[in-house]
Amino acid sequence: MAGILGGLPPMHYATHAVSPCLALVRGEAEHVACYGSGRIARELVAKYDSPFAVESALFRVRGQELAFEVTRSLFETARQYIESFDVYGDKVAFEWARMEGEDPVVHTGEKAERVKVPDYAHLLPESIRRFTTKGVYDDEHAHLSFLQGGGHGGSHPHLVHEFLSSIVGGRPSFPDVYQSVNWTCAGICAHESAMRGGEMVSLPVFADSRGRAI
Repeated sequence: MAGILGGLPPMHYATHAVSPCLALVRGEAEHVACYGSGRIARELVAKYDSPFAVESALFRVRGQELAFEVTRSLFETARQYIESFDVYGDKVAFEWARMEGEDPVVHTGEKAERVKVPDYAHLLPESIRRFTTKGVYDDEHAHLSFLQGGGHGGSHPHLVHEFLSSIVGGRPSFPDVYQSVNWTCAGICAHESAMRGGEMVSLPVFADSRGRAI
């Protein structure tokens, strides 16, 4: 994922890239090795607690034969603002569009085709379905994320609905507190690895196998 964000090292705000990868496999990150590349302006290094223009991390998924890569860029990087993820399987793969406004690509074997991502508003209560494709701001106060679809591809109402449904139903939400803290600290540990020259960093374990805090 590439983005522009003030006040943080590149990997300290990596949840937009980390969470889709781990959500798809219902997993948690176990350890990470990350390298920094390029340099930002000298006057910004102290302000943002990072000298790197780009940070690239390789994560291992705990208890699964899976790994995933996350790249984030802030300053000094020529690239359109896109938050994205790709998934590669043995029969089918998905690649996010590389430019805003393009459709993503699905690979079936070696056959590739662009596809339209459907709107899943029908899975929501009728009263909030409109927020997957429309934000609450008017033309005068528009924000890019809302123009793109209710915030981050229309995900905001789905996230809110899942959280409130878990409270009403008396069940853990997805992601639950342990998954959320793992997905958040993944980026923090990745930046620590980058500052150590790529040294592998293990993520803390916040709960045992039955979900009890330890």
